Amino acid sequence: MTQKISVAGMTCQNCVRHVTQALEGLPGVRSVNVDLATGAATLQVAQPLDLGVISAALDDAGYQLAE
Repeated sequence: MTQKISVAGMTCQNCVRHVTQALEGLPGVRSVNVDLATGAATLQVAQPLDLGVISAALDDAGYQLAE
């Protein structure tokens, strides 16, 4: 299943790498595709992830879950 989120605070490809690594580390995540231009991240997941879990992982990496 696909889960899409918006990420705030990304400014470069290094940010994309950090966000990708943070999200790939979450349980149940099969793959992550982060688009710097749109600030969107598309996750392939076994089941929907709680937004609080996603937000905490992004916060640890220095980014924020955008509304």
